[in-house]
Amino acid sequence: MSVDQKTLLADLTRRMDGAIESLRRDFAGLRSGRANPALLEPVRVEAYGGEVPLTQVGSIAVPEARMLTVQVWDRSLVGAVERGIRDAGLGLNPAADGQTVRVPIPQLTEERRNELARAAGKYAENGKIAVRGVRRDGMDQTKKLEKASEISEDDVKTWSDAIQKLTDQYVKRIDDLLVEKEREIKQV
Repeated sequence: MSVDQKTLLADLTRRMDGAIESLRRDFAGLRSGRANPALLEPVRVEAYGGEVPLTQVGSIAVPEARMLTVQVWDRSLVGAVERGIRDAGLGLNPAADGQTVRVPIPQLTEERRNELARAAGKYAENGKIAVRGVRRDGMDQTKKLEKASEISEDDVKTWSDAIQKLTDQYVKRIDDLLVEKEREIKQV
């Protein structure tokens, strides 16, 4: 099963990148004061006999800083799109205008900003947990290789240090992303 250090680190890096991407998607769903199409990504719409993502029934645009619009492709789904946005728990109040659904982005209250900042902190902590899980897997693989006499004790130390260094870099990236998101949320 011989694995070299580069291969192991490349695999761990790929998996840690996945944790960062997941965190970015979570952060995109947290709204700041500005309109962002990613805000509506988690919205599901009752259509065609089931629930489908909003992006499968219309296109989202940002005509101005505090407004999103959804151009619904099937006129019969306008009401369902409105309901889906209203029921998504985003605190948005959409209004239909023909085949377009306008979604004004209200100004955030201080209390709501603090809630969003706490949610961002939880997402960041989950990202760190995912990165640490990847680190643990890497350390376990290293120990298995040592047990199988494929690498020496010195190699275990070297590899473990490299894995820890990689983990520290990713945890710092998560912290940096969190600081940036909190600044964006608290910006009035």
